[in-house]
Formats: sequence, structure tokens, C-alpha cells
Amino acid sequence: MERNLITIGCALCFATCGLASVAQAAEATVPSIVEDVAAVNLQPVDDDVLASQSGKGIGGDVISGVVVNLLSQWNLPNGTTALAQGALSIVTNALNQTNVQVSSNAIVIGPNTPAGSGANPNASATGGQNATVNGVSQITQVAGNGNNGTNQAVIDFNSPASTLSTGAFNNQTSASASNASGSVKAGVTFGNGGMSIALQTPAGIATQTIAPGTSQQAGMISQLLQIAGNNQQVANALQLHLQTQQMSASMLRQLGVLQALQNTVRR
Repeated sequence: MERNLITIGCALCFATCGLASVAQAAEATVPSIVEDVAAVNLQPVDDDVLASQSGKGIGGDVISGVVVNLLSQWNLPNGTTALAQGALSIVTNALNQTNVQVSSNAIVIGPNTPAGSGANPNASATGGQNATVNGVSQITQVAGNGNNGTNQAVIDFNSPASTLSTGAFNNQTSASASNASGSVKAGVTFGNGGMSIALQTPAGIATQTIAPGTSQQAGMISQLLQIAGNNQQVANALQLHLQTQQMSASMLRQLGVLQALQNTVRR
């Protein structure tokens, strides 16, 4: 299971009980997408618990499944909605056989009113896309009025088996969509051991990226919002679901023998 977890890059490296950054401009109204994201129940996890979650058997438990779900949505004041979602599922059965599934979906709907996009040519939000970090970054840059932007990352332990079901995964490694003029775009991409989603509108961009670690650089999880307009409603959400199962007494003994042999060799 350890090798399989490595393939998703640094999905486990950000192990925090919940990270969130919210930016609201003047006279902001809370959009439904932000309410939906904020409604996710957070499960506090102590540092000593997180420190032991390495994909191997610790304290009689082993990680048997993981689902990473990225979701970004942008609602413009003219009714246009851009949505991108990417998901990765790795589930191990009782025979230690691993099932890996991916899913990509991108949708752009609207506009459905004569109102404008809310873009402000006199406002700018730049620079965040050039930031390079090891670990987790959440960057929100807002210029304008009536905007609401949210970055949120949630980790959940002991998810039920139904949460890790792979039945709804379409196994598409990329997806894209745009409106007729091409001014609003949504995209999802899997590749190089990582995944990314991006929304582009006349009023800014929203991106999420998971990149694996290399010999020169640690892995990265980043969420970026850049809003340069008015009355924009934007949200990035990352959810990491982990399922653990109790290890048998036989397996615990085998691991104990293996660790003893490894320690002997090192000496």
C-alpha cells in the first residue's frame, strides 16, 4: 500500500485536520457553493495520530483505501457557472489487491441573464501563480466588491466503505469545457503522478494542484484564487478520505519479524 500511496504524490503529506482560507470583499453575499463547502464536517485529528499515518501498519491499523477529491466552482453575476472536478480512488481489498480509479468532469453553463460578467478592467490580482512551496499553500487574491472566495482542504479518517466506492468513476484522465465565446473555461488533468483542475473567467482564475515529490523537491498541494471583479462567488475544495482496517495478529507478527530483521541488517 505504501507504493500505491506514493503514486498520488503528496496527498497524505498535508495531513491536517482541516485547512481553510476565506476572503470576502465589501458587501459580500454568501453564495450557495461556499455554504456547501463550509458544511463539510471537520474531524479534528491530533498530531500524534497524523504522524503515524505513513501507509504502513501502525498500532494495529493499516490504510486500506484513499480517495482524493478536488472541486472548483465559479459563479458569475450573469448566471454563468463553471465547475471542474477531479477524483482519485485507491482501494485495497482483503487479498491486498489494489483498485485504482480516476474521474474527470468539467462543465460550463450559461449565461442565463443579460447581466455582465462582473469583470473589472481597473482591478488586478496577480503573482499568486508564481508562488512555489513545499507542502500546502492556500492563496487568495481579491480585487473588487461583493466577492466571496474560499479555499478549503479537509482530511477525514475512517471513512465508510461507501465513501470509497469506485462505481461512479469514469476513468477519464482529462476533461474540459467552455462557453461559446471561450471566455469561461474549466479543465481537469491527470499526469506525471499528480492532478490539477483550473477555472478561467473574465474576472480571474481558480486552480488546485497536487504534485508528487521528487529527489530535488518535496510534494505540493496548492489552492489558488485570483478574483478581479465584482459579485463573484468562487470556491476551491479538496477532500481526502482515508479508510483504515484492523490488522490481524498474524500480520502484526510478520511485521514485527520483518522490522527485527531490518534492524539487524542495519547494524
